[in-house]
Amino acid sequence: MSDILTKEPQEETDKKLITRAYRNLLRSIKAKMDKTDKGNIRAAYELAVDAHKTQRRKSGEPYVLHPIEVARICAAEIGLGATAVICALLHDVVEDTPTTLAEIKEQFGERVMLIVDGLTKLDFKSEDATDVESPQAENFKKVLSTLVVDVRVVLIKMADRLHNMRTLGAMPPHKQVKIAAETSFIYSPLAHRLGLYKLKTEFEDLSLKITNREEYLYIANKLQATKKDRDRYIKKFIHPLEQELKENMIPYRTTGRPKSIYSIWNKLKTKKVPFEEIYDLFAVRIIVDVPPSKEKSICWQVYSIITDVYQPIVERLKDWVTVPKANGYESLHTTVIGPKGRFVEVQIRSERMDDIAERGFAAHWKYKKVSKSPNIYDSWLNNVREILDNSNMDAIDFLNDFKSNLFNEEVYVYTPNGDMRVLPKGATALDFAFDIHSDVGYHATAIKVNNKLEPMGYQLKNGDRLHITTNKSQKPTESWLKMVATGKARNKIRSAMKEERKKEGQIGRETMERKFKNVKADFVESNIEIFSKFLKYKSHVDLYFDISKEKINVTELLKNFTVEGGKLVPIEIKEEKAPRPIVTKAPTDSTAPRSGLHINGEPADNLDYSFATCCHPVPGDAVFAYVSNNGLKIHRSNCPNATNLAAKYGYRIMRADWANVSLTNFSAHLVITGVDTGIGVIESITHTISSDLGLNIRSFQIASNEGIYECNISLHVKDKVQLGLVIKTLKNIRGVDTVTRLE
Repeated sequence: MSDILTKEPQEETDKKLITRAYRNLLRSIKAKMDKTDKGNIRAAYELAVDAHKTQRRKSGEPYVLHPIEVARICAAEIGLGATAVICALLHDVVEDTPTTLAEIKEQFGERVMLIVDGLTKLDFKSEDATDVESPQAENFKKVLSTLVVDVRVVLIKMADRLHNMRTLGAMPPHKQVKIAAETSFIYSPLAHRLGLYKLKTEFEDLSLKITNREEYLYIANKLQATKKDRDRYIKKFIHPLEQELKENMIPYRTTGRPKSIYSIWNKLKTKKVPFEEIYDLFAVRIIVDVPPSKEKSICWQVYSIITDVYQPIVERLKDWVTVPKANGYESLHTTVIGPKGRFVEVQIRSERMDDIAERGFAAHWKYKKVSKSPNIYDSWLNNVREILDNSNMDAIDFLNDFKSNLFNEEVYVYTPNGDMRVLPKGATALDFAFDIHSDVGYHATAIKVNNKLEPMGYQLKNGDRLHITTNKSQKPTESWLKMVATGKARNKIRSAMKEERKKEGQIGRETMERKFKNVKADFVESNIEIFSKFLKYKSHVDLYFDISKEKINVTELLKNFTVEGGKLVPIEIKEEKAPRPIVTKAPTDSTAPRSGLHINGEPADNLDYSFATCCHPVPGDAVFAYVSNNGLKIHRSNCPNATNLAAKYGYRIMRADWANVSLTNFSAHLVITGVDTGIGVIESITHTISSDLGLNIRSFQIASNEGIYECNISLHVKDKVQLGLVIKTLKNIRGVDTVTRLE
């Protein structure tokens, strides 16, 4: 009886929470809905509540609150309609409950079923795991493949990821690193490419909060402390402009916002200056409410008013009103010198442009009939479609090719006829050839840039005009893969090479068939697959090609098999899994951990592990363990390689943390810069480290260039606290400007 009494209040509390969340969702839907839409949303909500009724999130709250909130994000923050809301409510029911796709199709129709299917993760059974290099990449491939079918799958997936990132605190640290890495690796650039600025910014900030928590909190606290001063400054900046805008009868509104924490962190990192010396910490936005036909002229009129009042920095003018960004972003940006000599970025745009800038893809379709700009997503979706055409592509290759289409910056180049083409920054002349047409790329022999002959790997610059010379006998080679940056070009080159390899591999296939017959083995798919797997070939085409080139002696290799009833049977079955199993070391005499490191909650001394040389972790750093082919590697959570490793191979990530004891010295690497006065800099630095701090220097390099020196030091420290003391002490040396830990 007591159990029932204690259980009822919790059930009642849960019910109230769920009802409140659902009402909040309904209030957030701005799109027009008919009775059918409203009925389907209610039905989807009830199905989700019933399907997830026994499930709870890591935080302890009812699981169904998650799909309800994902649906709210879709409606309120992305601007999607009833169908997306229904699918968001159902996005986890097939994956996590007994509900089937057939049941969803019967109740809600085929379109909802297809979207929910796209949102359902692939189910990798344990026996299949060794055949899949990266389950994450395979699932990314499945979701991203739906872009050309129904983009709402990706938009709902991004809403799902945003809510997961907002509630990540309940997850263990190593899981947080994995999810943050996936987010910054694929979701943030994808949000940018779809014009979802707010999502992109929040993805970057939340990922930074996980991987560089100290730096995130430092910047967040600084922004909070300077908020009042910043607000006062924006009012002072706007005041002299208001009268001019009113006199010209321009309907407008202004907003002032700080740059994102991530972008400030990026500036601190690249410019190596203190927070106080970043002048353009915020942007002032002037949004005009005018018809589309007047947008461009009014934006330039506002620009003229601003530059009459404040001195512009001409080289920082960015005109995305005349030529929108590849993701549809339209705005006029200028940086001016405001009061007290501070740099202020001003963004000038219309209400329509602002809506598209904030909500991207979804908002773009709302303005299709009122904007004269072409459908900026069509060409990009065509590129995605071309990548997807190669259905046999390895998931990792697919992910890399897809990611190359999610560029942050672009270059604008021209054909001989003056037609503009937009390519990612870093694209080459050969990328341009493939962007024109696949055949032009295949047969490109010479490329002129601005009437000057340039190599195919020439990196494009804004304003370049290119002319491609072709020859039908020209064919792509493997070296071409190193000359291109876009997924489209890389995919086309691989496809062309694969066709060539198929032709040449036909001879190898015939050779292999003869050798099989000699040992009375059936030349059937199962035997070919056994032979191919034994040699670790992912593709039969590659196997046949190598046989044709006599890189493989089939007769010799068949000695590793017996033939039973026409079937190949390996003489000795070796189960080699990648990565290799964790190997335990012989126990040491000491019971105390030599490094104070724990992996999955257990002392790591008896495991085969080492500290990654790419980031040199020390006790106190947030770390994770990665199961590599050479044993366990311990990486810092903000390691430059962490994003790539955790995003593609998250299943290899293990929890790692430090105990209170450390009996070992660890390597740390510092970069020191300053003005080269030529008087005792080396002696001051080495004396401070060796004599004052009592630490050993492992290596020391210093070089001077045009009055500025850069010193690279490797030294032994016990933990992060000691390293922090070293950095603080070195910064106080006369002549030292910056001290940075090398990542």
